[in-house]
Amino acid sequence: MKILVISLAGIGDTIFATPLIHELRENFPEATIDAFVRWEGAKMLESNPYLNAVHQKDLGNDAKLDSLQFLMKLRRAHYDVSINTFPQSRRDYRFVARFINARTRISHEYETFTGFDRRLTPNLLAVDYSKHAVENNLSLLQFLNAKPKLSSHRYELFLTGKEKAWATAYVGQQNLQGRRLLGIHVGSGSTKNLALRRWPLENYIELVRQLSEKQRELAILFFGGPGEKEDHEKIRAAVRDGNAFFPETDTFLKTAALIGRCDVFLSADTSNMHLAAAMVVKKQIVIETPTWNKPIEPYGNPFTLVKNHAVGGRNLDFYRNDGQPIKASEEELRRIMASVKVEDVLNAVTG
Repeated sequence: MKILVISLAGIGDTIFATPLIHELRENFPEATIDAFVRWEGAKMLESNPYLNAVHQKDLGNDAKLDSLQFLMKLRRAHYDVSINTFPQSRRDYRFVARFINARTRISHEYETFTGFDRRLTPNLLAVDYSKHAVENNLSLLQFLNAKPKLSSHRYELFLTGKEKAWATAYVGQQNLQGRRLLGIHVGSGSTKNLALRRWPLENYIELVRQLSEKQRELAILFFGGPGEKEDHEKIRAAVRDGNAFFPETDTFLKTAALIGRCDVFLSADTSNMHLAAAMVVKKQIVIETPTWNKPIEPYGNPFTLVKNHAVGGRNLDFYRNDGQPIKASEEELRRIMASVKVEDVLNAVTG
């Protein structure tokens, strides 16, 4: 049997699929199991021992002819099964599955589905917002007459010696041995209007100033990619006490390796939040956003949620996995995120 796991949404969403990949290998040890991802960072699956191959193509931004030729190659592979993992609500993802044309096409059913969507991926299971994305994905095994065999599940990232050595070298070069390390990710996804769920940058700067006064031994590492570069420069200019560090990594596995060296990790609900959970950071802190809900919590790692009282439990009113942006104006989203006080985050970090 040939199985294709399709994960074309965010990089963090690809991490959701790793327990399912492991269970597919447990249930079908002789199968060819491949993954198809959109983002370059999602190629971190290449070190996953339960996969035979990882195919990566940015269908949204690459040339249409190149994308078509790439999809034709996957179509000619004659997969028996394709699985669109959670969350992939946009119809485009189902068109991709239909074009690749596996005989058995599996997906979740989202609120926006029509009869046409059900023809694109006939084997459907309704999304359960009371369960984590990992559990929503594992529920899809039923379409293959399979069920979970492992006694427990967790995110699975497989670091090589290269990533571990890089993290060790960075800690040594910056003389961080023996210091407590706080990792921070100030960013978030930038598609749709998701960047508006970021905690205000001036709040992060004030947090760092207060931490530097109260805990001089603390080293603060700011993680991110090109999307956070401008924010990092502003932090660098505002905080000049030598306790802030800005590691540059060229792969998500290197980022994960260094996050794994942190004692505390702070973020909103972002891909790096899931890296911290995968690396079992000892203390994980999450700032609540309008997009926060049960399916995207850090899985398998205890965490502290800094409550956002302006959200007021209306998370699913603001955002569902239906391909739509956050249902609020820019002004309202900025007000909601600014309502989380620096004092509350400071207490969570130092408590």
